[in-house]
Amino acid sequence: MFEEAAELLDIKGDNPFRSRAYRRAARVLAQWPENVGTLLKQGKNLDDLPSIGEDLAGKIAAIVATGKFALLEQLKRELPGELPKIAALPGLGPKRVKRLHDELGVKTLEDLRRAINAGRVKKLRGFGPKFEEKISAALAKPSSPTRFKIPFAEAEAQALVAFLRTGIDHGCVEIAGILRRRRDTIGDVDIIACTEDGAALGAHMVGYDSVVEVLAQGPTRTSVVLRSKLQIDLRVVPEESYGAALLYFTGSKAHNIALRSLANEHAWKLNEYGLFSGTRHIAGTSEEEIYKKLGLAFVPPELREDRGEIALAATNSLPDIITLGDLRGDLHIHSDWSDGTASIAEMAAAARARGYRYMALTDHSQRVTIAHGLDGPRLARQMAAIDKLNDETPDFTILKGMEVDILADGSLDLSERLLSRLDIVVAAVHSKFDLPRAQQTERVIKAMDNRHVSIIAHPTGRLIGEREPYALDLEKLLAAARERGCALELNAHPDRLDLNDIDAHAAKEAGVMTAISTDAHTIAGLDNIRFGIDQARRGWLTAHDVLNTRPLSELKKLLKR
Repeated sequence: MFEEAAELLDIKGDNPFRSRAYRRAARVLAQWPENVGTLLKQGKNLDDLPSIGEDLAGKIAAIVATGKFALLEQLKRELPGELPKIAALPGLGPKRVKRLHDELGVKTLEDLRRAINAGRVKKLRGFGPKFEEKISAALAKPSSPTRFKIPFAEAEAQALVAFLRTGIDHGCVEIAGILRRRRDTIGDVDIIACTEDGAALGAHMVGYDSVVEVLAQGPTRTSVVLRSKLQIDLRVVPEESYGAALLYFTGSKAHNIALRSLANEHAWKLNEYGLFSGTRHIAGTSEEEIYKKLGLAFVPPELREDRGEIALAATNSLPDIITLGDLRGDLHIHSDWSDGTASIAEMAAAARARGYRYMALTDHSQRVTIAHGLDGPRLARQMAAIDKLNDETPDFTILKGMEVDILADGSLDLSERLLSRLDIVVAAVHSKFDLPRAQQTERVIKAMDNRHVSIIAHPTGRLIGEREPYALDLEKLLAAARERGCALELNAHPDRLDLNDIDAHAAKEAGVMTAISTDAHTIAGLDNIRFGIDQARRGWLTAHDVLNTRPLSELKKLLKR
């Protein structure tokens, strides 16, 4: 609601500080690990959250209580239609949408289609035929089925699992499906339970206060849709089949087929109820039991995609994939010197509290004016402040860094003199996403030619469900990164998770190091690191493949190309 209100305020031409406040609050709420409704029930003050003052806290409480946001409803009356959806189209934004609305009367996506078909959009100054063609292509793109980002699906599933556990005295309830495999988006959620009374557990699930539709209900399967439109499927099995069901419903389908083929070689049968020799149940209580009986090492859920894991499990050669405990620091963090919400000291204390030995402060460079990017004098003052903080905490180090813009020609938004004074330079594309593939690739490679660049941040520029990756020759980019000794970031923010799992594996195979970092703008944002670890595990990365698993002394050597 805050995001949509901010978009409409911008379209209306309201005070930009007002819309910025709502966007910042929306970001804090999206990253906060606890549900605000739960916080209110516990009597906690929402204005204790970063960027949430007394006024916003009151609005949040009203939304939780009523499901309505008075400002948003007012804005929708003033600007009816689908203007936020139009603003989300590639190349459009609040200012262009306002012109479409004011000059052409565009209120809905269908209005926009009609205006394009009539040739009216290209006649607007600053639009033109090429821009009209781009919008038309975006409108023609078929809508994909609803998918949920992993933190949202996880929070919904965990809350329901906690509720289901209150409905059984003995037994178990666990999340399965692609959520357990930690895919970056989730279509629906599978839950496996073992209990003697499946019908009672199904009835208990139907009574959950977020259920709005019951698709099926019975002693072995209950399927519901939550208020959020997320579908949850509960499967109830006997205890001796629990491991088999967890394995089967975790998937993937291709991994399961490969396991069934292996069972067939022994004249056995594998299904969701167990591993059978004829009618005799020979394994199934646990996943480990089934893998062992098939002559395989246990395969972590993140690797179950039939990408060669079965052959390696047969020879006990699976990689020792990275864990959260392997990380020693975070190499992409923002503070309130640019568009973060906390001070350098607060971000450093939070990183230290998470067991890190170092962090890199990487506020934006000056070109990103909307993020209050730093120019030379401000950067110099910030570096002095970091020196003072480092003197006060000898067991924790703040590396002096910056997220520097890669300009359209591949040059960097900071002078060589200033770049040379930094411990770490994280270079990133923040504009001109629509350059041709060859030009975009050369742009990033040229940035890597600068020896001060340590890491390329969010390398493909994707925003999950919002913006496709920009055109990039990844194979060529990886070869260039390997040759120059430049690392690529696996951005752990759940809106990005960029590199994706396939690209992270490609980086590993190419011998390019990865930095798993949060791009945190809030203290709570530091906790997103676990989503980056999930993605890295799916990409088969080990601690050796990741830059920020190194002790500080070794890291500094690697950063100096």
